[in-house]
Amino acid sequence: MLSETYKDELVNEIAQLDPESQRRVLDFAKSLAATKEKGVAGKQLLIFSGLIPHEDLVGMEHAIEEHCERVDQNEW
Repeated sequence: MLSETYKDELVNEIAQLDPESQRRVLDFAKSLAATKEKGVAGKQLLIFSGLIPHEDLVGMEHAIEEHCERVDQNEW
């Protein structure tokens, strides 16, 4: 539910905009409503804890440290 304080302030601000900007505000508001967080709680993922062998985790860590976060100046 929209707080009356915010509602009044929003209406006042939007009323000062040209029609194209008002449309952009509406589109933005709709995009915010459409992107509500989805997913599961971390607690539900605990059942997967410990399933990856330690040796594999060490290998992944090494691969990340060795190959990520490097910039190839000639790539572009």
